[in-house]
Amino acid sequence: MSAENVFFTPVSQICQTDVVTCAADTPLITVAELMRERNISSVVVRDAAEPLGIVTDRDLRNKVLATGRDPRQLCARDVMNCPLVTIRETDYLFEALYLMSRCRIHRLCVVDATGRLHGIVTDTDALRLHSRSPQQLMKEIEEAETPEALKILRERMEQLVVHLHGTGVATRDLVQTVALLNDRLLVRLIELVRAARYPNLTARFAFLVLGSEGRREQTLATDQDNAIVYADDLSAAELEQLCAFSVDLIDHLIGIGMPACAGGIMAKNATWRRSLSEWKQQLDQWLHTPTPTNILSGSMFFDLRTLYGDKSFEQELKQSLITKLRGNSLFLTHSVANAVAFCPPLDWFGRVKTERQGTYRGCIEVKKAGVFAITEGLKAMALQTGISDGRTYDRVRGLQQAGILQPHQAESLLAAFDFLIGLRLRAQLLTLERGEPLTNYLSLDHLNRIEVGRLKLALEEVKHFQAFLRQRFHLHQVSH
Repeated sequence: MSAENVFFTPVSQICQTDVVTCAADTPLITVAELMRERNISSVVVRDAAEPLGIVTDRDLRNKVLATGRDPRQLCARDVMNCPLVTIRETDYLFEALYLMSRCRIHRLCVVDATGRLHGIVTDTDALRLHSRSPQQLMKEIEEAETPEALKILRERMEQLVVHLHGTGVATRDLVQTVALLNDRLLVRLIELVRAARYPNLTARFAFLVLGSEGRREQTLATDQDNAIVYADDLSAAELEQLCAFSVDLIDHLIGIGMPACAGGIMAKNATWRRSLSEWKQQLDQWLHTPTPTNILSGSMFFDLRTLYGDKSFEQELKQSLITKLRGNSLFLTHSVANAVAFCPPLDWFGRVKTERQGTYRGCIEVKKAGVFAITEGLKAMALQTGISDGRTYDRVRGLQQAGILQPHQAESLLAAFDFLIGLRLRAQLLTLERGEPLTNYLSLDHLNRIEVGRLKLALEEVKHFQAFLRQRFHLHQVSH
């Protein structure tokens, strides 16, 4: 693996597997002796093979010595950090660094698929392998002290994507990298704005990202789609301050280079900033009145993900959505009808059709050509099945496990999706190189014959999937 790609190394390949552990009732004095004898800074507390928590030298200093507690009267469970932040052994190094940065910790326990302890990885271990690119950028984002600094870092994010794309990083990994960096950038901006001007802001709210950003599938940042949900019983003063914070935050987002949403799907707008009960009422309206506008708004919102704040609001909204959909298939049916209305640009002879005139003559709009149909169709199927979380990849696997998608169908869909997302990213990178606004239009002149052949196969797969959706949702019975 090249130096540039080291951060896509599975955690299992870099973690320390010789982990010093103890039981929860181990005397703290014994834990400290273990740390001294083994010259280590932490001991994992576990029950059988499952990790429960971790005791670090910082815990001994801050929770015991600094507070005057008698270590002879304490055991490991009294000072351990719990619940434990873990990462799967199959996850990438970069995901480990992101978790450590987000949680402001220096080590992670590595677990296998069953949750059993496999090892431990520290930021020192990880950064020793690679000292540039995403790791360094993540560190600088974490340490940024002003929105102006974040603006520069956002521009560097784009340069990083160009670089990684040129080194041959797989599209799915690259998209995940963009999502993690973008998440951290937005969270840091929220922290800065809140600390500078709203230190007494209520904690009973959540900043939500929607659409492709909610699915962690954005390529380069085009525009922003976000919302806010807050507790029903906030006071008038709390609401007023939350409103001011929302406007201030979105203005700062635009200021650092995140374009405003043309459709107004931003938390600064009252329509996208509501209490929990108001959002539930809005869900009812969308589900029972599937107009084109409501389908677009609802579908965008259904991909909600908490980026900052109280995650319980997201959980309650998703549970409410699944419950409402059990007795109402009307919205999903119309949503699928909207997805299949975008026909893949293939002519009768199976050739790719491009725009015939105008600015984008000779181009295809990659999102409309197939990405939209796949993401929206799978979303509807997942919600119908009761799956409300995850990326498109996760939804495919969930539907496969539920027996709704056959293995060969799942693999073909993912192959088509990955290829089309790769083309969408290429289109955006080309416009970035020209200094133009990002677009999903790609000229076939930028594809070689093999890639054109793969494009035809991907679009054929989209057609097959749309036929599957028509049958599953009985679209022949829906009047137009």
